Amino acid sequence: MTRPIDLSMNEMPFPPPEQVVTAARAGLALLHRYADQRQLDELKALLSRYAGVPTSYIVPGPGSDYLLREIIYAFSGGRKVIIVSPSFMPTVQKAKQFATKLVSLRLSPPAFRLHPDMLWDELTEPALVIIDNPNNPTGTVLLDRRTVETLVAHEDVRLVIDEAYFEFSGVTFADMIVDHPNLAITRTLDKAFSLAGARIGYLIAGTPFRDIFAAFRALLPQASLHAAIAALQSVSYMEDNVRVIMAERDRLHERLTGLHVPVYSSHTNFLLVSTGISDIASRLRERGVVVSDVSNQCAEGSIRISIGRPEENDAFIDALRAVLG
Repeated sequence: MTRPIDLSMNEMPFPPPEQVVTAARAGLALLHRYADQRQLDELKALLSRYAGVPTSYIVPGPGSDYLLREIIYAFSGGRKVIIVSPSFMPTVQKAKQFATKLVSLRLSPPAFRLHPDMLWDELTEPALVIIDNPNNPTGTVLLDRRTVETLVAHEDVRLVIDEAYFEFSGVTFADMIVDHPNLAITRTLDKAFSLAGARIGYLIAGTPFRDIFAAFRALLPQASLHAAIAALQSVSYMEDNVRVIMAERDRLHERLTGLHVPVYSSHTNFLLVSTGISDIASRLRERGVVVSDVSNQCAEGSIRISIGRPEENDAFIDALRAVLG
């Protein structure tokens, strides 16, 4: 049976460079040992240089969703938790699980803009604000510097920005961390760095957030740690792949527009498409293409398509054209 084309997880379709694979193999030879502190320090130093912040502001961890979960757990007890909808589902699920008071701000099509006034109206008590920027699944950039500055000016606000797709959007607020201790940013090496199977995330954070992880030692798997270090020493490879994916994203957007299918602009490695066909995801799967069904967060028949290799994107278009008849 032919393996389906999976365009559902926002992974990078290109493998990491050979030196990263070689480094991961070297890590496998150390499976009987915990990660060495010197290597963890090397990873932190590389992440510090890449993010442009002091090393002390970096907290690596086994995936950015893990770091987000710990933050929600630590801060949600005495604070209102504010998120946007739609949003990254694990964040929504953890907020629902831990928050004593949860507010979800709706992003409406076609622009999916976050209106700052909606935020200001909710800042009447201590709050934990979590915003993915760009947003998943819409691909929209929700925040600008003025909005972030206004948010962190509130001493009772803890602001977390998930920058999982920073390499595609180029939008970051990492340079504000040093002056604003109530700001934190989560990132990942899963996406642009081709390390989805390694599960390495990191936090760029002010003191209140870092205090949560004060006793936390990132005992990362040896293969993942070695791969992450090598990947951060090969940033140009990642940047080349990002350029290819962005060009493919724009090409796929044009082809979908040519089919008269509503598709939204994106600053990520995926596209949100609104087909109006309730079982569109299952019908595409029948034709060998797996996409993410986001109808539970967006309009009925909405799907999120990860940008794959050119031939994978063409196969998706062929399958969609067949469904559309």
